[in-house]
Amino acid sequence: MQTLQIGNVTLKNNLILGPMAGVTDLPFRLLCSEQGAGLLCMEMVSAKGILYNNKNTKAMLEIDEREHPVSLQLFGSDPQIMGDMAKRLVDEGVPFDILDINMGCPVPKVVNNGEGSALMKDPLLAGQIIEAMAKAIDRPVTVKIRKGFNDASVNAVEMARIAQESGAAAVAVHGRTREQYYSGKADWEIIRQVKEAVSIPVIGNGDILTAADAIRMKQETGCDGFMIARGAQGNPWIFRQILHELETGEALPKPSIQEMIDMLLLHTRMQIAFKGEYTGIREMRKHAAWYTAGYPKSSGLRRALSEIETYDELAGLLERFGKQMESGN
Repeated sequence: MQTLQIGNVTLKNNLILGPMAGVTDLPFRLLCSEQGAGLLCMEMVSAKGILYNNKNTKAMLEIDEREHPVSLQLFGSDPQIMGDMAKRLVDEGVPFDILDINMGCPVPKVVNNGEGSALMKDPLLAGQIIEAMAKAIDRPVTVKIRKGFNDASVNAVEMARIAQESGAAAVAVHGRTREQYYSGKADWEIIRQVKEAVSIPVIGNGDILTAADAIRMKQETGCDGFMIARGAQGNPWIFRQILHELETGEALPKPSIQEMIDMLLLHTRMQIAFKGEYTGIREMRKHAAWYTAGYPKSSGLRRALSEIETYDELAGLLERFGKQMESGN
């Protein structure tokens, strides 16, 4: 399997769990690590949240020694604050390996503050932020960008060049514009164009839902690494599946119903241990819907999942579902 070098950090392979707000928390990252992900990206954290000692932000900075290498992602629009908070994280001993800058988030409350994908509209400011952060710390700084803000301003190649010149160690490219959010088809051609324009590693992102997708992205773009985000929702096995197919040429079968149930319950126990049963169970409802999607009669199961409040209720519900699948009723 191809290793990947990002600055002074060597990844065991080039499969990366992409940062997803409300998804890539500590328990989920650990599951994906066990399934073979070479780099784990945390949920995006606000630089201003760190500056003002927001308690929710503090909880999001927790890193487990079992999950290295791990990438911490900051968002913000002030070069001074971004650089200062990068240095503060290092000084306070937060043990991240790579610091990523979010220039891709499409959510209105982020964009309206001039943060996330709004920075695609201001390449000069983007470069100043990258430079401030790269100078502030001795760990690799990477950048996640989109194809452009909209179809009239497709500028991923320009942004990647600026990132490289400003000190970024790698760039991840999501092949959609901000206007697209996550709809439509990701444009992998823009990833190829970025790969040809810069010498730092280019990580392709968008529509990697199966091992075959990763292989096709490599052929079509020549990218150095693959960032898997929504393809890992309810499917931490995707990393193992891609690694297996890249190494052997064989596709692994989809996990059995029992394997899916076992993984979902393991994830739930980890979530409860990390966040307590009340919050853990409520956060697992969306994960449970993703894990069970695509199985026969799963729509009725998902309706029931939205009402569970305890681990025992979830375990009982899944046990009944498993038996129903086995009997074919």
